[in-house]
Amino acid sequence: MSVVSDDIEPLTFTFEDDGIVPNNALPLLLYKQAIEVDNDHPEKTIEGLFGANGWGDMWRNGIYDYLHYHATVHEALGIARGHARVRFGGNRGKEFEISAGDVAILPAGTGHQSLSTSKDFCVIGAYPPGAKMHVTLPTPENHRKALETIPKVKLPQSDPVMGANGPLVRLWRK
Repeated sequence: MSVVSDDIEPLTFTFEDDGIVPNNALPLLLYKQAIEVDNDHPEKTIEGLFGANGWGDMWRNGIYDYLHYHATVHEALGIARGHARVRFGGNRGKEFEISAGDVAILPAGTGHQSLSTSKDFCVIGAYPPGAKMHVTLPTPENHRKALETIPKVKLPQSDPVMGANGPLVRLWRK
């Protein structure tokens, strides 16, 4: 398919609840240069891979430049074009440089925010089957509600990059 290597292993990062962004005990997974996007249709390449691995409700755009999270669903972000500096984990999280071919998989509750992007930046977002994505802003009331909804979010049956036997399935086992 369009995965660079069959044995690629994602980097993992966990972020503590900071009192306003709940984050998640499950790790954020970051695949660096996981997808071959050096072609005329990198968006379609990523969409095809995510779809083949059971992730849908896809969109193409950027990453919001304000801090937010999703309390009802996990999210995959596949970088089709360009590069960006993104903070994951909320204001006390960590900044990452992500670029074309990278994929970040955020467990429900993980804060994220774009800090800067190249002019050609394009990301494909996707979600496992189940609840719909809602943008949640970091407020005390939303935090309280998220602490109830996040533990109820079902684990995906497959990794959006590597499929049913991918690292996400192993790393996110509760």
